Amino acid sequence: MCSLSNLLCDCTWPDSNKLQSKRIDVELKKQKKKLRREISVLLLGTGESGKSTFLKQMVIIHGRGEFTVDEIYEYKLLIFANILNGMRILIAARKFFDDIVWQYPEQSTNLSQQFAKLCPAEFSAQRLNVAETFTKCAPLVTELWNDSAIRETFERRREFQLPDSCKYFFENIARISQASYAPSNRDILLCRKATRAITEHVFDIQNVPFRFIDVGGQRSQRQKWFECFEGVTSILFLVASNEYDQVLLEDRRKNRLLESREVYDTIVNNRFFSDISFILFFNKTDLLSEKITRSDIRDHFENFQGNPHSLHDVQFFFLGLFDSVRKNKAQPFFYHFTTAIDTDNIRRVFKDCKEIILDRNLKTLMMHGTLDTEYNKKVVCIMPLSRLDFIRMIDLVVLFCGIRSLLINFEKSFCKFWVFLSKLLKLNI
Repeated sequence: MCSLSNLLCDCTWPDSNKLQSKRIDVELKKQKKKLRREISVLLLGTGESGKSTFLKQMVIIHGRGEFTVDEIYEYKLLIFANILNGMRILIAARKFFDDIVWQYPEQSTNLSQQFAKLCPAEFSAQRLNVAETFTKCAPLVTELWNDSAIRETFERRREFQLPDSCKYFFENIARISQASYAPSNRDILLCRKATRAITEHVFDIQNVPFRFIDVGGQRSQRQKWFECFEGVTSILFLVASNEYDQVLLEDRRKNRLLESREVYDTIVNNRFFSDISFILFFNKTDLLSEKITRSDIRDHFENFQGNPHSLHDVQFFFLGLFDSVRKNKAQPFFYHFTTAIDTDNIRRVFKDCKEIILDRNLKTLMMHGTLDTEYNKKVVCIMPLSRLDFIRMIDLVVLFCGIRSLLINFEKSFCKFWVFLSKLLKLNI
């Protein structure tokens, strides 16, 4: 027997609208199912720690495998801008070092003046004439880089702000300045652009959607971090381990590595993230191994007791620095030493991280922890799972183990298992 409301609905709702409504319902169910399965990874870290480079690696490893024609063209202009800005900074910085003089005074002075006329201020990839200006400046850059004064200034770059990748681009300028030049993956990984907005990338990794969220690391950008915290499954915090002897652009009294440690302290000890898996990347291992041969860590960290030229000793000293700020020692602590521009390294490291993220996400669905401070005792409670959480838990198990087809064949056994687990956890199904 039909109710009055059903009759009214049938009389006033056209068939085409019913069909459209059903389609919308089906699509909504698909989106809800996808969101239940989606893993959200928030990339955090101070400026120039390698977050955007890590995302580029995800495109290469788990995305399309290559960049689009439009992306390659944009990176080409960005590389041109990196080279122009890098040489402009070096020319300006050399003037502040009285002990660095031009190897070829008359020639290099003339070249630097010509360069200053063509490139008087900072260039961005969005400038309409960046390609034209680069074409004119490329021969000047080549000659200036061959002057020992510019190279000596580059070696003292920790005393001012200059991307480490400039050397790579200067040494490859003959290839880059060719008319047919198209950036290689390595060129793209090494080019630098400050992140000014929140960017998201979704990759389907073994049938599990991973959403990576990248936000700027400079002080002016950190207020945006809190917009991204909701629904986050894991936080991947990157540290530029080669910055132990450098200071901030925003505050020249502040050591970059200590700034990174303070930011990490604020995030890792926030109770809001108690159930979120934290993974720490000590990045730029390649640059660190080169730097410790010429910059003594003891000049910046007096409590360092190991061999200042040992990569192992320096890395584990940094590990101790960051581990010491964690207040909840019971919370799992995961770390890796990485080189973000090394695709093979990131492929191996992320394989381990993926298992950690999936495992921690599954445990979060199954168990919730509460802290009873009245008697200074930690009480861990297994809470009754809601029907939705139970479905999410089973869905993750199916995805992780790859047994969806087997479950279909053992439907009866699965139903018995559901009843048993319902009784065990006192589910209200």
